[in-house]
Amino acid sequence: MSLLLVALITVVVGVTAAPQHAPAGWSLHRRADADALIPLKFSLSQSNVDKLETFLLDIADPRSSNYGRHWSHEQVRKTFRPSTETVEAVHEWLSQDAGIDTNKIRLSPNGEILQLDVTISEAERLLQAEFYVYNSDEDGSVRLGCYDGYTLPDHVSKHVDFVWPTTHFGRPRSHARRSESGLPSSRFGRESGAPTIPIEDLASLVESGCDDAVTLDCLRALYNFDFTPVSGDANTVAEFGANVYRPSDLNLFFEMYEPDQVGHIPTLISVEGGDPTVAGDLGEPSLDIELMMGLLGPGQNVSLYQVAQPSASLDPTDELLAALDGSYCSVLSVSTEGITDCGDKPQTNVISISYHFNPDINSPSISPVVQRQCTEFGKLSLTGLTFIASSGDGGVAYSQLQECLVNGTLAFTDGSFVGQLPASCPFITAVGATSVAAGASTDQVEESTTAFASGGGFSNNFARPVWQDAAVQNYLDNFVPDYAASVFNRSGRAYPDVAANGWPLVIAQSGQFVLSGGTSASAPIFASVIAAVNDARIAAGKSPVGFINPAVSIIILYSHAFEGAFNDVTVGSNPGCGTEGFPAAPGWDPVSGLGTPNFEKLKAAFLALP
Repeated sequence: MSLLLVALITVVVGVTAAPQHAPAGWSLHRRADADALIPLKFSLSQSNVDKLETFLLDIADPRSSNYGRHWSHEQVRKTFRPSTETVEAVHEWLSQDAGIDTNKIRLSPNGEILQLDVTISEAERLLQAEFYVYNSDEDGSVRLGCYDGYTLPDHVSKHVDFVWPTTHFGRPRSHARRSESGLPSSRFGRESGAPTIPIEDLASLVESGCDDAVTLDCLRALYNFDFTPVSGDANTVAEFGANVYRPSDLNLFFEMYEPDQVGHIPTLISVEGGDPTVAGDLGEPSLDIELMMGLLGPGQNVSLYQVAQPSASLDPTDELLAALDGSYCSVLSVSTEGITDCGDKPQTNVISISYHFNPDINSPSISPVVQRQCTEFGKLSLTGLTFIASSGDGGVAYSQLQECLVNGTLAFTDGSFVGQLPASCPFITAVGATSVAAGASTDQVEESTTAFASGGGFSNNFARPVWQDAAVQNYLDNFVPDYAASVFNRSGRAYPDVAANGWPLVIAQSGQFVLSGGTSASAPIFASVIAAVNDARIAAGKSPVGFINPAVSIIILYSHAFEGAFNDVTVGSNPGCGTEGFPAAPGWDPVSGLGTPNFEKLKAAFLALP
């Protein structure tokens, strides 16, 4: 990944003429004032990023003698801190080659940022770029940058991940809210490809079967999920922006399905002042919390990371990551707004994310930032944390709005396939969606959803990790449609990793029962399974499972230990971008991953590990 970052920064060349375009959601306003003073920040390349995959395999591959020996936060910090060579190389260039007064150059306490206050004209000379003022098309906010790129000398670029403020603009403030059409912004939102349907006669609908209405009992039967908690250790669901829940909805749901949970609410972990009691969108949190608390029961602690968005320049992924790792805070500031929660929030064992934040596009304005975010997910995974995310509801297109790539740009038309973040980061366990086939029972393997197209495909930013090679290559050799090479990146990280039911689930929302779903339901369902596996391991005196992708991908191929731990989904596809997408197939596929979990067999397999 570090090589990709270097390539991106050296290729993002400076410009000598006015920009011809602006980032999505922004318009070019005017040239920046030459004498305006700005804080220019150089995010320094971390040490050992090229070894991150190796470090993770050492503790997450069941064949390793160090399996389950997770790192401390201090070990992570020391291992990845930018080297003295990196700091000195950039400092020397600024002070000696560029003639910047050394008194203006400051190194952040964590050693990851070199900052200097310079005028626009000085910044343009340093970066061989032209700075402009851009206006948000949605809310009128203003951003300063050089969207068409900048240049660093070759001997400097290998030591710098990116420079703020330049090509990355964050999002206009209203991108965290629903649009006037009622659809989420394509740049940030929950997965909402599944409809929400009020239930008029709950009793008769439930009696008709799990193909018509999926209850907690249906999920327990589908996934052999007979679970009694022992350790009570912490697990988390994360909610973002103006997405909130009502305790009365939880009580309505629990009164029907889990009476012992009535009156219970998740433990709040507020990030950047996130408040679940204010008015907002009730759909996503109700779904996530009811499913996770309902499946895990009162003996398991479920926490809620409620992440606000106080800054237009920050996306909620960054705020969550910074709250868990304080060293990440200084990397984020693209303006003076900054953030306040820096490594001061408790870390749980499993975090479920049912949102998308960015399209997986290889571009100067997105790639360096999402590469850095993904690295942070990997670093936190070294400490024993499991990140689980929904794979998307748009099939092979980006988000439920069905955006595809045309000449490198997102468009609402047919084109090349587009993944989504954070699901396509290899250090995330991405979860696709399934349904009980019409007329089928819970004893039968599900099929990929047809009410919406479950997200899946191949990353444009992240190379395929070694633990996926055998399973993914089998699919590419034997089952992939004959698409042109430009349609998707065959060498990219493939996802989803696994699947779980995504439609039609019974939940309580806004004072009534409804049918709902999406991969946003699949993620907390699978997260509940992993939380229960953790409970069993912790009770046995063992560590949480942490990063599970190598275990479920490798051991399934080379050992009988995990045999039967996943129900192989072979029916369905995920259409989009004017195609039928990818078909489900025996083994791993980019619709349902390895399949849906069998909890008892998965638990036994993980309990057998050190």
